[in-house]
Amino acid sequence: MSNKNKHKSGIVYSTNPDYQYNDGLDQEQETLPPAQQKLYVRREVRNGKPCVVIKEFVGSGDDLKSLEKALKSHCGVGGSAKDGDIIIQGDLHAKVKAYLEGKGYKTKG
Repeated sequence: MSNKNKHKSGIVYSTNPDYQYNDGLDQEQETLPPAQQKLYVRREVRNGKPCVVIKEFVGSGDDLKSLEKALKSHCGVGGSAKDGDIIIQGDLHAKVKAYLEGKGYKTKG
């Protein structure tokens, strides 16, 4: 299957000239309040280096980026936000978990 039609699940052909394909990915999720979110904080090794990965964040991309930026500045390290996950460089599991719990998030891991 070619890559250009990779995300069009099941749509083959339409005779309607005004048909617009809607895959449902355009909508941003509303960000839940911190007390309703349960984040998984895990230690991982990526490319041979330790890092902390925060998963299961429910919200918009802008809120994910702002949380990532706040975590990076609090810990004084680098990191990134990809595919709904926040990656913080270094083995700072306890510091990240304490920061998130201080902001009202429920954490596990």
